[in-house]
Amino acid sequence: MITTDQVRAARAMLRWTAQDLADASGVGVATIRRMEVNDGLPSGQIRSLSAIQTAFEHAGVEFIGTPDDGPGVRLKKSSAK
Repeated sequence: MITTDQVRAARAMLRWTAQDLADASGVGVATIRRMEVNDGLPSGQIRSLSAIQTAFEHAGVEFIGTPDDGPGVRLKKSSAK
């Protein structure tokens, strides 16, 4: 499970607006904004959270740690040289 801090950090890292994330994930902008207002584990449907995580992962974001131990994000290393 990803945290709201990870969602905000991933969006910032990619320089995505809430609308960009909504377009990539199929989750409504209002839902994304509601999730980001709180700290910790986001409230919402598992399906929405999974869609958000998948959209970020397709964009090259890697989620690290656990909600209880060092949650964070980083960009995956590119395999192209």
